[in-house]
Amino acid sequence: MEKVSTTLFINTLVFFCFSSLQFHCSLSVSDSSTSFPKEALPTRSGYLPVSHTSNSSIFYTFYEAQNSTSPLSQTPLLIWLQGGPGCSSMIANFYELGPYRVTKSLALEPNRGSWNRIFGLLFLDSPIGTGFSVAATPQEIPTDQNGVAKHLFAAITRFVQLDPVFKHRPIYITGESYAGKYVPAIGYYILEKNAELKDTKKVNLAGLAIGDGLTDPVTQVVTHAVNAYYVGLINERQKNELEKAQLEAVDLVHKGNWSEATDARNHALRLLRNMTGLATLYDYSRKVLYEDDLVEKFLNIAEVKKALGVNVNESFVYEVCSDIVGDVLHADVMKSVKFMVEKLLSESTRVLLYQAQRDLQDGVVQTDVWVKTMKWEGIVEFLNAEREIWKVNGELAGYVQKWKSLTNVVVLGGGHLLPTDQPLNSQAMIEDWVLEKGLFGSVSYPNESTNSLNDI
Repeated sequence: MEKVSTTLFINTLVFFCFSSLQFHCSLSVSDSSTSFPKEALPTRSGYLPVSHTSNSSIFYTFYEAQNSTSPLSQTPLLIWLQGGPGCSSMIANFYELGPYRVTKSLALEPNRGSWNRIFGLLFLDSPIGTGFSVAATPQEIPTDQNGVAKHLFAAITRFVQLDPVFKHRPIYITGESYAGKYVPAIGYYILEKNAELKDTKKVNLAGLAIGDGLTDPVTQVVTHAVNAYYVGLINERQKNELEKAQLEAVDLVHKGNWSEATDARNHALRLLRNMTGLATLYDYSRKVLYEDDLVEKFLNIAEVKKALGVNVNESFVYEVCSDIVGDVLHADVMKSVKFMVEKLLSESTRVLLYQAQRDLQDGVVQTDVWVKTMKWEGIVEFLNAEREIWKVNGELAGYVQKWKSLTNVVVLGGGHLLPTDQPLNSQAMIEDWVLEKGLFGSVSYPNESTNSLNDI
């Protein structure tokens, strides 16, 4: 999710879990509380240091697979990154795809659409300063995607070291919205680091999944007017006005005025909201905003923090999104990571792009336009591939288009926080993609074309 609320920044946090020269905390399953029943506790949670010289650390919660279909040492491990920049992955944990969801009464109820049904699931509050993560000083918050990826790599490698059973598990990096930049960035960084490391030290990266992502902003920003126009939300005069606002952002990108370009994009999105009167651009059918504020209220309950292994002083106030982190990354927003996706695909890294049908901000049209411009040897074949009708339990769920390592899915009946809107279908999607089942399976290509981008 792109940043939608305000937060107070806590620039110091003391925690006292220390083991084997690395900081971390693990929850015992015997811990419980009234607001946080024992069965809802994560398997592990705590802090993963990102620096040898400070207390800066990424907060995590990990949930082992509920019903793994393979030995744990081979069970896929999903890592979830929230967007923002600066929004906490606890949004996804307790409102979207974790094993339990928070209710309006601030209790927890089982989530039938959880992504840890047959996989391990790790939520990371990234970048540092986000959610319960620790930025020892504001200056340590990353200002670009390379800095974000460097911290994530440190956190992921430390997590894998916590238990020998994690060492050889295939890792899938997943996330939504602004994580459309985080996910390719850490994937790209892992490729670079793995090339330098011994086999025993490499991260076992198996694939990347991006939901409703902001990945190539300068291409995506010019789509909003025409998208809204053909959906019937604005008229031609409004379309023309909005197109001018969008082009201002593009012009500022070309001039290298990155912070101003972000401001211009934000202005264009505000203009679209004002024109349409929509409650949110994240789902044009919604009459009210997503209720992610329930997560904020829930995680500010003292006994909940204690149950999760959060170590904070009494004045700490958890908020779902950090303005401080958002401000630090403000000039990064309009920068593209498309070249990272191209590199990952060229190395045959599996990539899943999925979009919700009703997302106007980072949805189907916004992904379609940047994918078409990729410099990847398989792009012509992908664009010419069949768009298959996808059904879950016999009912229409969306559409799947696939070529080699790239898969694109359009999910019907959902918005930006897709697992909230379509829990069972999103669960089926991620499981079938990881396991390469059904429409997501490997395909034989007997008549492969040798076309390249020069043939377009």
